[in-house]
Amino acid sequence: MNIEAAKNRRDEFFPQAEVYDSHHDLLARDDVNVVEVTTHTAIRPAQVMDALKAGKHVLSQKPFTSDIKEGRRLASYAKSRKLHLGVNQNGRWAPQFAALIAATKKGLLGDIHSLDMSLAWDHTWIRGLPGADLHHLILSDFAIHWFDAIVCAFGERKAKRVFANAVKAPNQDMKVPMLGNAVVNFGDGLATLAFSGYESFAPQEYLCCVGSKGTLRGTANVANLTELELTTKKGTAKIPLKGKWFPDAFSGTLGEFLRSIEENRESTISASNNIRTLELCYAALASADTGLPVKPGKALTAR
Repeated sequence: MNIEAAKNRRDEFFPQAEVYDSHHDLLARDDVNVVEVTTHTAIRPAQVMDALKAGKHVLSQKPFTSDIKEGRRLASYAKSRKLHLGVNQNGRWAPQFAALIAATKKGLLGDIHSLDMSLAWDHTWIRGLPGADLHHLILSDFAIHWFDAIVCAFGERKAKRVFANAVKAPNQDMKVPMLGNAVVNFGDGLATLAFSGYESFAPQEYLCCVGSKGTLRGTANVANLTELELTTKKGTAKIPLKGKWFPDAFSGTLGEFLRSIEENRESTISASNNIRTLELCYAALASADTGLPVKPGKALTAR
């Protein structure tokens, strides 16, 4: 840990905060009941377990583990200790996803037939940073929010298989694939994702969810949708979207987690709930590596 860097961040954002060079010192405090773990995925699960053993409620950054079996063990242990373990799946509170989830939960679209989401943007700002070496930078670290949106939109319906691709753009100078797509087959419905993250001009995000009672769609600059369009047999209505993914979605995640503790109920972003998202995402990674469709739950680790 770079203690000086931590102190600089403390001084910049919250001078009253205390800084530790060991998470065990923080966990030893009796006046701390909830901790958020935002370290790298490789060391995160062990720190989450340390926090649970110390009797703390834990909100983990996503993905909370790169091993689904380990994730189930963490979720089970938290439950046995009557502690809350949540995952910062903040995309659920991004305005466009929040509207999509609300519309599907309220039945405004009826039975979901298809969900198509695509993005074209320039993700090369990460060039030279440590995360740029992550093999599935796009389909894992980035797209996990979109896989999570699929799980939320299709509700209790289980995906049958996932087929995905990850490739480099022509003359790409970055090590990892910056183009990716995935098709999630539910047997009686489809979800498709398409990502073009290498030096794309005119960045754009597109969302279209078709159901038996209506269609919800929208397009705008990436992570900057200001309205969606809902069409049913009654006609078409514009749905204005309030807030932005950054920073409002992070407030939504933390607020939901703290409320679930206060209300003594399972959080909507619990680790147990997040397992299905990991299953979709990790199936996509395995498919991209093998060229074969993969059943969610068969690929247990992030490749």
